Amino acid sequence: MSSTLSSSSGVSKKVQPLPSSATVRESRPVEMKAPTAFRTISEVASNLEVPQHVLRFWESKFQQIRPLKRGGGRRYYRPEDIALLGNIKELLYTQGMTIRGVQKLLREGGRPQFARAPGAAASTASSSSAMLNAPTAGTSTRAGLSSEKRRDLEAVLGELKALREFMHQAGI
Repeated sequence: MSSTLSSSSGVSKKVQPLPSSATVRESRPVEMKAPTAFRTISEVASNLEVPQHVLRFWESKFQQIRPLKRGGGRRYYRPEDIALLGNIKELLYTQGMTIRGVQKLLREGGRPQFARAPGAAASTASSSSAMLNAPTAGTSTRAGLSSEKRRDLEAVLGELKALREFMHQAGI
């Protein structure tokens, strides 16, 4: 049994219904990879919630990110690369650091031990440096803030917002 569909252009098409034995194919569940497995750029981009072109751009800016490249230029990221990318994303997007600032942290701290910054360095540099070495999967860097530090940061943020509003009103 067929039915007829008419389009806005006046063209009629006969449409055959699916046989009753036809079933809608369900998507397969995503297989869980081992934590040490390499990931493709699409898997990493999806996990970090950033576009693939951003990951390729970061590769050009941070020499520490070195995915394996196979035939056709296909990228495979190591678990260390994924953790580093997650921490770079956190520093750039959440902490508001510049690419140059993150590059400097990586140069000063080296790749394996980012928290090697000297104790005399500014607290923001050492905390950011520690963040580069911190694991990202399932943990939140905000959870590590004491309530006192959080209040201090919120107070500074409030002052900055007030200053921005003042400058806006003054036409600066």
